[in-house]
Amino acid sequence: MFECINDKAVAQELFTAAAGYLKNKGMKIMRGPMNFSTNETCGLLVEGFDSPPMFMMTYNPSYYMRLFDDTGLIKSKDLFAWYVDDTLVIPNKMIRVAERVKSHLRITVRRANMKHLDTEIKIIQEVYNKAWSNNWGFVPMTDEEFEYMAKDMKKIVDPSLLLIAEVQSKPAGFSLALPNFNMALKHINGRLFPFGIFKLLWHIYIKKFNNVRVITMGIIPEYQKRGIDVLFYLETIKNGMARGYKAAELSWILENNVLMNRTIESLGARLYKKYRLYDKAL
Repeated sequence: MFECINDKAVAQELFTAAAGYLKNKGMKIMRGPMNFSTNETCGLLVEGFDSPPMFMMTYNPSYYMRLFDDTGLIKSKDLFAWYVDDTLVIPNKMIRVAERVKSHLRITVRRANMKHLDTEIKIIQEVYNKAWSNNWGFVPMTDEEFEYMAKDMKKIVDPSLLLIAEVQSKPAGFSLALPNFNMALKHINGRLFPFGIFKLLWHIYIKKFNNVRVITMGIIPEYQKRGIDVLFYLETIKNGMARGYKAAELSWILENNVLMNRTIESLGARLYKKYRLYDKAL
């Protein structure tokens, strides 16, 4: 992670110190900014400073990009964030694709059963680690990480936005969107007490949220490139609108994930933010 005043010399000292430490540990490349792995928050915001970050997405001053560039770090990969709102008109082509997938694969998309969330989490973990195994930068999540995630999820998940796809009753994929809790968190200015807790509860339970972030989607390899992602997107849009959400961010997607980016764009989403990971050879 990176925090710095707008001073190239200070940034250079930070990067030099970090690079030296990592080189002594036998590392060949310094890569970041990243919160331990791609399973957590990562990326430097380089485009899209005109709107606030969604839940679990990063934000930084615009001059950070210049500090990275001027001190010798080079682009490793860009991460895309797409935006849709309730003015979206779903193309008929996408609807036809979804219907064809349902009939040909005999697939069902269901909401997660929150009464048996522990069982559902095991399904999601299996799909996640299979689906993402060949993705750039992927690190499998451990049992402990998923157990921790499940505890957090019970507090914040909207069951209508946690979807599981099954082919003949066997798991084929999952999709998760979360309410944008940043809408509530920004009102407490980093302080929960003495009054922040009341503001937080007000925005969660009374005012509620009007947008969501589609945070992750996984489809096991044998069912990839067969249109299941379209099913997930359409079901999420339908359920989200029924729940009163007005907009959604779909993030993040690797810049070279051509098929997913093309599918999202075909739905009518617009690319509105870019995040960047940088490398420095050691």
